[in-house]
Amino acid sequence: MQYLKPFLALACSIGLAAPAMAEAPPPEALPLSELLARLEATGNVRYFDEVDWDDKGHWDIEYVAVGGEEVEIEVDPVTGELRN
Repeated sequence: MQYLKPFLALACSIGLAAPAMAEAPPPEALPLSELLARLEATGNVRYFDEVDWDDKGHWDIEYVAVGGEEVEIEVDPVTGELRN
């Protein structure tokens, strides 16, 4: 068991140094409904297929465009700007 201690210490230190994951949008984030309304206002969204919060701090949004193509984008929750 002695040989495991250095590895456990390294594993713990790596875990502590990892960046914190964003479990939810920050308090200053725009409402999701507003972000989706902005996308719909472009006139290119036929329907939204999937909307997920990414633990890296942005919205992953998939939609089908008016022309039928599938679109995947990342949206900043605070500014509403596209990240792709």
